[in-house]
Amino acid sequence: MTKAIQTVEQLEDLLSEPTKPVVELMRRLRGDIILLGAAGKIGPSLARMARRASDAAGLHRRIIGVSRFSNPEEQARFHAQGVETVRCDLLDESAVSHLPPAPNVIYLAGLKFGSTEDAARTWAMNTYLPSIVCRKYRDSRIVGFSTGAVYGLTSRAEAGSRETDSPQPVGEYAMSCLGRERMFEYFSRAWTIPAALIRLFYACELRYGVLVDLAHKILSGDPIDLAMGSFNIIWQGDCNAMTLLAFDHVASPPFVINVTGSELLSIREVSVTMGRLLGKTPKFRGVELETACLGNAAPAHRLFGKPRVGAEQLIEWVVDWVKRGGQNLGKPTHFEVRDGRY
Repeated sequence: MTKAIQTVEQLEDLLSEPTKPVVELMRRLRGDIILLGAAGKIGPSLARMARRASDAAGLHRRIIGVSRFSNPEEQARFHAQGVETVRCDLLDESAVSHLPPAPNVIYLAGLKFGSTEDAARTWAMNTYLPSIVCRKYRDSRIVGFSTGAVYGLTSRAEAGSRETDSPQPVGEYAMSCLGRERMFEYFSRAWTIPAALIRLFYACELRYGVLVDLAHKILSGDPIDLAMGSFNIIWQGDCNAMTLLAFDHVASPPFVINVTGSELLSIREVSVTMGRLLGKTPKFRGVELETACLGNAAPAHRLFGKPRVGAEQLIEWVVDWVKRGGQNLGKPTHFEVRDGRY
């Protein structure tokens, strides 16, 4: 594994590097892949991994990214990687009906930040939109993103929420995401749509993620709230690989799987480590509470393999990147939020 990541180009190459199992999956999988809501944090590298894995498997297939694409440069970056694009407002059911057919759908659309101020749009995006997508792609396989927030907070002693735990969502965002899952479940059962739902806990790369948030707080001298005392993260490249491998497990009713890293991390301990590497002493406020938003991803690691990049490596990469003034997407995670108000 590389000691440091020097450029955005190198970073994006690593994020989209397919594993051998992903290449083998792409050799078995039949048909094109369409990614709905492709222009967010995850979509670009996920689409590129699907493209690279398909090429490595010797298969010609279309990889299609769908989004509003308000910035033309976003489309150009997709095209440069061999990914087609379609501009579409996914809440426009007529526009969705004209999207290209594809037997494999990756659902990335959703609304989190600003969900408290615009609750109606939050529910439309997170709960109504899946019904539009299921009507359009009722003959397809669907892998959809959900969130670990549907579980609510759990005790650190329990080592993270499991797929068998009952959801206890807190706030409009988390409740609407459980609504998203229920819509996929309903239509999957009604129309026998093979589906998988990814309950993700904090994907991280060098331009966004909990570690990036902590590094910038340390450098700026902003106090770090300790109430959410523990967290999980997963390297975005590993998340991408597990997402594609989920096509092997789609089912009706949907297959549900937690995706995150294997380590249970301490906000305080990680901040102290990053502060030492950054040459700054972190400031803290509050105390660690017993509960946090934590996920147990042991089933995912058994099915898909352990993450290639662990927390120690990620911390080193992020610190080096931030110290050198590397690009930041300006999309904080708000990991410290406990009341579901985003």
